[in-house]
Amino acid sequence: MSLKDKLLSDLTTAMKAKDALRLEVLRAVKTAIKTKEVSGTAASEVDEAAVLQLLSTMVKQRQESITQFRQGGRDDLAKKEEAEMAILQEYLPTQLSEAELKDVISQAITESGAASPKDMGKVMKLIMPKTTGRADGKLVSQLVQQLLSTKS
Repeated sequence: MSLKDKLLSDLTTAMKAKDALRLEVLRAVKTAIKTKEVSGTAASEVDEAAVLQLLSTMVKQRQESITQFRQGGRDDLAKKEEAEMAILQEYLPTQLSEAELKDVISQAITESGAASPKDMGKVMKLIMPKTTGRADGKLVSQLVQQLLSTKS
């Protein structure tokens, strides 16, 4: 069963269970997937990687909202966002630890033959398909810069 099918199946289950929060989150995901399908060049179904990317973007949006709500003193809204984020994270693969991430980056650096921070694009091109949904892009970028600068 694909991730998209699992999301749609869980949406139906949430409707039957009258789980309002889960239903709201899964409907938002379904809408985002539909929007992505319709806005594509040829109206086609999105693949697994695109769904993962979409989910990780939604998680990141929730994290940013939580920060903003906490700064604004709105803990009630922050808690709701945290609950939504927890539901979204159920569908993402387990996150890579920093050590695992450094291993993936080191392999990509070796594979691409990168020798300096100028070669960051080559390395990122190899890493991103492997880490989508499994690591924060900002962290990946920082680690790549760090490892490339120590290499030069």
